[in-house]
Amino acid sequence: MDKLSYALGLGIGQQLKSMGTREDVNIDDFAQAIKDVLDEKPLAIQHTEAQQIVNAHFQKMESRMNAEKAEKGKKALEEGKQFLAENAKKEGVTTTASGLQYEVLSEGNGKRPAATDKVRCHYEGRLIDGTVFDSSYRRGEPADFGLNQVIPGWTEGVQLMQEGAKYRFYIPYLLAYGEGGAGELIPPFSTLVFDVELIKVL
Repeated sequence: MDKLSYALGLGIGQQLKSMGTREDVNIDDFAQAIKDVLDEKPLAIQHTEAQQIVNAHFQKMESRMNAEKAEKGKKALEEGKQFLAENAKKEGVTTTASGLQYEVLSEGNGKRPAATDKVRCHYEGRLIDGTVFDSSYRRGEPADFGLNQVIPGWTEGVQLMQEGAKYRFYIPYLLAYGEGGAGELIPPFSTLVFDVELIKVL
């Protein structure tokens, strides 16, 4: 095996996989195109047409991904509404005027932060199916942040707490990451659950 050739192919293969084109690519034709270019043989498809084909393919992929995203968003929206409606009936759960729900896991007796304060917290964030998407506990150290620099559900919720308290927040999508979600871990329209421990108002 020629390692350079394999390494180059490995890189191209990873690119194709990351773009989600594996099922659409015929490996034999793909390899033939590379061979024709390197050997300076007549091309079966000219560059202009090739570019049009590639552009059309990626437009089709984008449309498909947008449709899938919209369908997932619709599902997440309905599941979130149902979850919050049922959760609101549970003993110990309070719903605020904004729709934020919270549960006091343990009370604190220290300072209560204002909306412009910086705080130090331990926290764990989950989707309503229990999937953990972020956790300061797993990282082994708390996080410092301004309450005016986080999602609205956090800004409102943490102000209810005193230093030393631990609350569980159930945050509707409008008070979380909205219609867009956040990266690959938080889908659009996601209702989120956070366990938050307020260590200190800085």
